[in-house]
Amino acid sequence: LLLQTPASLGARFGLDVRVRHEVTAVDTAAKRLTYRDLDAGTDATLTYDALVLAPGAAPFVPPFPGSDRALPLRSVEDTDAMVAAVRGARAAVVMGAGFIGLEVAENLRDRGLDVTVVELAGQVLAPLDPELAVLVADELARHDVAVRTGTSVTSYADRTVTLADGSTLAADLLVAGIGVRAESGLATQAGLAVTERGLIVVDDQLRTSAPDVYAVGDAIAKIDAHDGSVVPVYLANLANREGRRVADVIAGRRVSLPPALGTAIVKVFGLTAAATGWNEKRARAAGRSIRVIHTHPADHAGYYPGAQTMTLKLVVDAETDAILGAQGVGRTGVDKRIDVIATAIRGGLAATDLADLDLAYAPPFGSAKDPVTMLGFVADNLATGTSETVQWHELATALAGGAQLVDVRSRGEHAAGSIPGSLLIPVDELRGRLGELGDDVVVHCAVGVRGHTAARMLAATGRRVRNLDGGYRTWAAAHDPVTGSRRVPIPPGA
Repeated sequence: LLLQTPASLGARFGLDVRVRHEVTAVDTAAKRLTYRDLDAGTDATLTYDALVLAPGAAPFVPPFPGSDRALPLRSVEDTDAMVAAVRGARAAVVMGAGFIGLEVAENLRDRGLDVTVVELAGQVLAPLDPELAVLVADELARHDVAVRTGTSVTSYADRTVTLADGSTLAADLLVAGIGVRAESGLATQAGLAVTERGLIVVDDQLRTSAPDVYAVGDAIAKIDAHDGSVVPVYLANLANREGRRVADVIAGRRVSLPPALGTAIVKVFGLTAAATGWNEKRARAAGRSIRVIHTHPADHAGYYPGAQTMTLKLVVDAETDAILGAQGVGRTGVDKRIDVIATAIRGGLAATDLADLDLAYAPPFGSAKDPVTMLGFVADNLATGTSETVQWHELATALAGGAQLVDVRSRGEHAAGSIPGSLLIPVDELRGRLGELGDDVVVHCAVGVRGHTAARMLAATGRRVRNLDGGYRTWAAAHDPVTGSRRVPIPPGA
């Protein structure tokens, strides 16, 4: 306990807080628990009227030779152990490229260590789709953090890590940042219902399967906001809210815990990466018909000094216009936009409703057309059939089907980098060069705005026109700029 002590909690709230005491068994029929005083080595019992289980979760370390030497980072004691291990260390390997793994990698790099992140999946930060995750991977590379995806650690000995592909890495310390598992052993012993993944089952009143026994925090199963499925969500904001709500329930208030969106955010060196709700991978896996929108707005008015570009992605149910999720990566302003969209989802707003949000505006803080309202404008254009777009991973198929790719950027932009096979016709020259175009055209600009203008011009001539969603910037993030080959996987089901 860092923020409070047993004495301070007792003085202010009359709480009997017993640290260094471990509950070893719960008898739900007798409403009695058995605990051990770890310092005295003695056992005793307590009876209860209401019992709240908040055991949290424990770090997961896969078994391999030397895994017992991997350092987790879950508790204050873990932090102390890692601080001690860093002294004199030169190289570190971090297993796992999730939120904790990347935060640890950043801090170890700031301490001057050579750092390699090893991730079994094909990308960093699983909550992001690959074309946004690669922006985070690039930021790690800019700060000399090596990233090895698609492999795992198989052994650790003599300050050397061996990977599944047979390669080796120097590692004075090995960090386990793979994830956590619910601490549900006590619940299982008490006969409470748990899921196959060991999460304690609770209802919207946080009641378990036993009378007067409740559970909160990382150990419990959450209900997904979009399909009602049972999901693990290990986030502090949800655990905190559950603690407040279970107290309300025990005190006799009628409350209902809402389902979880899983809104999360992480700092990775100079970048912010955030997400809420479902990503494209999750939506496609669920078989949903979706619309996807990429934008690259500035965090505030471009004419005000210091404007920074971000990348936003919105995933929309094509049949209902419901907002399924959003992601953002950028240097500033991402947190605000993801929070606004998370609030919109919680409030039941449709994607097209984002266009009419009344958001604060002044040049230092945003634009008259805020990045969130811009997402709404694009959503409305797609919903009404005003615009048709093609995604970065759909472009090759469209071109193979006979579509003509037209770059409507400036000559300088095209010379600096272009999509192989594209025809350069700057948007201001488009009306005078219609004879160079076929009947099926895909247009693109840098981020999509000029592409939209070009698409509207050409649609008026009777052509089928699609705008490359997110423009060259989204395409370039997912492809090698020289060869045009993909450097990230296509979302499953796409």
